[in-house]
Amino acid sequence: MAFHFCPQCGAKLQPGFKFCPSCGERLPCPHDRLLPVKMAASLGSSAPEKDGPSKTSPALSPHHQPTQEQSTFTAFVVQYYSNCVCDCNAGELSHRPTGQTCTASSQVTSQSPRRQTRHSPRLAKKRAKSTSAVAPLQDGQMLTDTTGKKWSPAQLLRQSTTELIYEVARAGAKESGHILKLGAKDGKIFNEQNFLQRAAKPSSVEKWIKQHKMDFLGIPSCVGFGLHADSYRFLIFSDVGRSLQSVMEEEKMLLSETAVLQLACRILDALHYIHTNEYVHADINAENIYIQQGDKSQVFLVGYHHAFRFCPGGQHVEYREHSRTPHEGATEFISLDMHKGAAPSRRSDLQSLAYCMLHWSTGTLPWAGFAQPGKIAAEKQRYMGDVPALLGDCFRTGTVPRAFETYVSAVMALQYTEVPDYGALRDGLSQGLRQQGGSLEQPLSCVQLVP
Repeated sequence: MAFHFCPQCGAKLQPGFKFCPSCGERLPCPHDRLLPVKMAASLGSSAPEKDGPSKTSPALSPHHQPTQEQSTFTAFVVQYYSNCVCDCNAGELSHRPTGQTCTASSQVTSQSPRRQTRHSPRLAKKRAKSTSAVAPLQDGQMLTDTTGKKWSPAQLLRQSTTELIYEVARAGAKESGHILKLGAKDGKIFNEQNFLQRAAKPSSVEKWIKQHKMDFLGIPSCVGFGLHADSYRFLIFSDVGRSLQSVMEEEKMLLSETAVLQLACRILDALHYIHTNEYVHADINAENIYIQQGDKSQVFLVGYHHAFRFCPGGQHVEYREHSRTPHEGATEFISLDMHKGAAPSRRSDLQSLAYCMLHWSTGTLPWAGFAQPGKIAAEKQRYMGDVPALLGDCFRTGTVPRAFETYVSAVMALQYTEVPDYGALRDGLSQGLRQQGGSLEQPLSCVQLVP
């Protein structure tokens, strides 16, 4: 199959894909008259801007020869536009110029992570605009999803510079029972919606539960999505309770061994599902783990804004350092691969879960006091080859639980493209849980926090 490339970041794409899931940028239609100018700027071949040429993308004078990287990337762009087959119709996407809309089917078949390329100030300004702060909704404002359902925000639960989380209710309903996530239309929330629509449909989750004879699977149910004010995208989820982070901060204590093993089993089940569907989560931490208030045995893995399709069409992406943004995600818990800018794989999620388990149990990690991501990565690199030292430095005042040692040793030894033995990993965690007198069916033992 012929692959084509994102003109902004160089990631491989299938013809007709409308957005790049790696950088979140719109892929221009070949009929866009402005493309030659924009592409020349991104390749560093445009005339100097009013403020002078960019230091990272200098203008090319008549005597300046393009670098090998620029020449290669130019060839990629030429290949993309010469092979793209699309049918342009007016008005399909509100952010495209009228009459310049690409309607070709969109499916990512990226075989390798994004390439490192130089970007012009114009592109940097465009990206900064797309990731600008999200403004809160006005009182009484209603949002309408793609099916025509109207949603009324009831309470702002959390706010950051890039997204807002609201408690919402269906129009006319007395109780809310749903959560709305609002973010910039072409920001990370687009990546999350793409994952939910492709790999986490409620029907697919239910089928998996039945096939594996499970009582529960912690994948959140997205019940609606849509655009708002031509600048924002929103997702509607069923309420999944409170974040583990908020529970731990409120109690100001560590989780018991039983609680950690319960959580690990539930999260491992969710990871097995999404990995089988060709995705990795890529940001495992307590902020993205939720506990259902009505049934504390139900644990959800949420926050798929960094989700990455590591195995499109059954072919694993290649390991390439510096092919993505280094240190992306919660730096204390991300894998060494992500520190190095390599695309996350299955082992990335499982290793992140290992770091979380150690932190929930002991309250610290050897690199917890480091502020610079590079130093954190160096510490993780050092401990990769010495798992006993990692466990010993975490459990300084106590015995290392056998289940922890088995799990951490196994996931730190995984190869980049290796398929983990999920059954063996889960059996080890479950055995440790039973030895503690616990089970997955009982309410999560958050009330059994230890000092």
